[in-house]
Amino acid sequence: MSKFSVQEIKGVIPAVITPFDENENFDAEKMVKVINTLIDKGVHGFYICGSTGEGFLMSIDERKEVARVVCETVNGRVPVIVHVGAISTKLSIELAKHAETIGADAISSVPPFYWRFSEQRIFEYYEDIANNCELPMIVYNVPLVGLFGFDFIKRLASIPKVEGVKYTAYTHQDIYKCKDKIRKDFMVYSGADEMAVSGLINEADGIIGSFYSMLPDLYVKLYTHIKNNEIEQAQRLQKIAVDIIEASLKYDYYAVIKTAMKWMGYDGGKVRAPFKPLTLEQENELKNTFLQIRETYNASDIDVLSVL
Repeated sequence: MSKFSVQEIKGVIPAVITPFDENENFDAEKMVKVINTLIDKGVHGFYICGSTGEGFLMSIDERKEVARVVCETVNGRVPVIVHVGAISTKLSIELAKHAETIGADAISSVPPFYWRFSEQRIFEYYEDIANNCELPMIVYNVPLVGLFGFDFIKRLASIPKVEGVKYTAYTHQDIYKCKDKIRKDFMVYSGADEMAVSGLINEADGIIGSFYSMLPDLYVKLYTHIKNNEIEQAQRLQKIAVDIIEASLKYDYYAVIKTAMKWMGYDGGKVRAPFKPLTLEQENELKNTFLQIRETYNASDIDVLSVL
């Protein structure tokens, strides 16, 4: 049974990685350590089995197993949002019902993709999932599968149990519009890691992002600075994050995130093909770039830079 209402799901929420072993099988032991370490570092919740979690590279049974292990490990300490997106409504409903049975606090989904579904079909997709699960739904506005306009987000918010949006677009005026023109308790999560400060200033309730698995300390500090109206300090951390992210995007960045986590002592495991792990040469290149970032910003206070 869920422990948190959707209105309690706020703050820094890693779109957490899924560790795989050398044979690309789910590594539950590493997952437990990752979750416990991130909680110790102060994150406020988890978003699992999404793009960063390589959810679309896993079978339905694997996704259920990851969700079960995470919910059991978290054990009510922070909220858990389970991504249940699939092209098939039937499969998404199956994952949503499973999330409900294991004690997740909310579900989320990208819209159905690959075929160019009309807005009406996308609306019906979310409506069908919501009608078959008691958990609150966080819809997902993401460029990879086509962005929603504000009017369509507002329409989706009319579906009972659609309680928020993960907003991974750069038109941040729509974040505060969601609060002003839909309802104040409609939850908005800024999903652009490079624009966390902007998202929070524009009234996002929280931030959900890929790089929070490797930069939890940075983003927890950033979030705290924003809440304390310490904009200059938050902006310094955002600049450091942007440089780290841009350096990481030169590679398969899920592999970068997992490798950096290994440097810090909570191994993120391997990526699953077609993603590729970093070569030793690439890892050394990345370390050198991160060292330059550390020197530029005098940023030994950031965990991933301090361990180099």
